[in-house]
Amino acid sequence: MFTGIVEQVGRVTHAAEHNGTLTLTVTPERMWSDLALGESIACSGTCLTVTGWDDTGFRVDLSRETLAKTAPHWGVGARLNLERAMTASGRFGGHVVSGHVDGTGEILERREEPGAYTLRVRAAPHLARYLVPKGSVTVDGVSLTVVDTGGPGGSRADLREDEFTLWLVPHTLEVTTLGDWRPGTVVNLEADQIAKYVERLLLMRDFGQPEVAR
Repeated sequence: MFTGIVEQVGRVTHAAEHNGTLTLTVTPERMWSDLALGESIACSGTCLTVTGWDDTGFRVDLSRETLAKTAPHWGVGARLNLERAMTASGRFGGHVVSGHVDGTGEILERREEPGAYTLRVRAAPHLARYLVPKGSVTVDGVSLTVVDTGGPGGSRADLREDEFTLWLVPHTLEVTTLGDWRPGTVVNLEADQIAKYVERLLLMRDFGQPEVAR
């Protein structure tokens, strides 16, 4: 489990494919000294398992399913937002993030505002129902607040139902890869976990799922 608070940025320094699996070496700005084999690291929002490491970087494997469902961030030279799984005693600074990407989105517009940047993003259509004004969304592993959305229940009539906006302050741009975003950039999106659980419960209730016997 993660919180969407990026610890540092890393760079893909090696990539090799074998039998449909892509193995990456990721070199962080500061290599951790206490990695454990099999632990999870969110790489631009994608929960990946550490399979090995040395003094400068760590290795992870990406399956065909992961490659098909995530943004194309996996080439040599790509910069990644990194967050290790949270500890029970850690601060919960963002929101509940699983590292399981729900789909991708595209940056449509980037505008500079006094003290911030505003972005307009188009999400995969099936994610539109989870986007609410002032709600949470994970974008490339970063916990962000949705500012406006379009469609039913939205806050801006000029946005499509699958579009939403974000405000990014200078600190976020400095400590993450978000400063690299431009119109056309494809990003990983993870919708709010609570919204997905509530939806599933309501769907199962309406479907007539029998109650568990007591």
